[in-house]
Amino acid sequence: MRIGYQSGQQRERGDEPRSVLVIFFQRWIINTVAVLVATHIVPGIDYDTVPDLFVASLIFGSLIAFLRPLLFLLTLPLVVLSLGFFVLVINAGLLYLVGSLVKGFHVAGFWPAFWGALVISLASLILNTLTGSGESRVRVRRSSPQAKPPGGDGPVIDV
Repeated sequence: MRIGYQSGQQRERGDEPRSVLVIFFQRWIINTVAVLVATHIVPGIDYDTVPDLFVASLIFGSLIAFLRPLLFLLTLPLVVLSLGFFVLVINAGLLYLVGSLVKGFHVAGFWPAFWGALVISLASLILNTLTGSGESRVRVRRSSPQAKPPGGDGPVIDV
């Protein structure tokens, strides 16, 4: 284990190891941009100044990192019964909580918080995919077409 590097991510050839601080700031910026997108798309979510936006995104990211796993565990039956849909309700509740904690960040109610949480999730997914940060990786591999088996042209099932 190397101190100062994130041990959970696998590196590919040529990738330089990134420090924990760089990873933190990259995720914070991505979260801030996602919250900014939500403030422009969802009516009922807005901020007064840019520092309020940065503070709100920092607190929202911290709540997502530390409080959401506990809430997820406590509401696991609802998450399973709703096929994961209830996670959006948890995120909406956390976004609404951020609106009440940060004076310059405003969330008008549950439904703006719900749609804002959905927009933030989608924007974060897109930004993480584009920047290559986060744990999600998309890889497409093409393989050569397999030769047909001798004596038949149907599918072969190996057991």
